[in-house]
Amino acid sequence: MTTFTIHTRESAPEASKPLVEKSFAANGRVPGLHGVMAEAPNLLEAYQEAHRLFMASTLDKDELTVVWQTINVENECHYCVPAHTGIAKMMKVDDAITEALRNETPLPTPRLEALRTFTLLMVRERGNVPEADVQAFLDAGFTNKNILEIILGYSQKIMSNYVNHFAKTPVDQVFQKFAWEKA
Repeated sequence: MTTFTIHTRESAPEASKPLVEKSFAANGRVPGLHGVMAEAPNLLEAYQEAHRLFMASTLDKDELTVVWQTINVENECHYCVPAHTGIAKMMKVDDAITEALRNETPLPTPRLEALRTFTLLMVRERGNVPEADVQAFLDAGFTNKNILEIILGYSQKIMSNYVNHFAKTPVDQVFQKFAWEKA
């Protein structure tokens, strides 16, 4: 079994130290995921930049959460589902949205449900979404730009979900109360 190091500010490789410091400044701690990613500075940098860019997309806080959590749940990420539950609370996302995503039950609005459905298709079909489903997504009020933004969000989640699968990253203490397992 491969064991991954969860780096701290002190143990991080030299090239990762500024990135780990950036994580510490933003979170008041080094999230376990970032500590693992620090082993490969380019990965941590790409993850941080993808996160920044996805946050700057045209999707609102509820929509960002739908994309993140849909992918996290589909990929069964034991770390990211609790982390994004806590992040959604900090972003003041309605708990009904978070619970529907965690439990794979209907979302409160048809628009958010269309976003979840399209995001799931993006993941399951590896980007080969049937034209009728693309049109249904656009008919729900989304745009071609939103399709590209979802690809950006998915890219971020591939990095985090897959790292956590390999490293079995322990859920950060602050998010342990939001522990999750796929039903």
